[in-house]
Amino acid sequence: MIDKELLDILACPACKASVELKDNWIVCTKCKRKYPIRDDIPIMLIEEAKTD
Repeated sequence: MIDKELLDILACPACKASVELKDNWIVCTKCKRKYPIRDDIPIMLIEEAKTD
């Protein structure tokens, strides 16, 4: 699980907005890109993000 303190300092690499944890994804509050979490490590790469 992602630590709350880590989540507070993370930002979306695409638009620099804040992010939040939803299910097993880190989701941007502005552009809505979803970044995966693998083995408790957030993969904050634009090319790994999903857009719905």
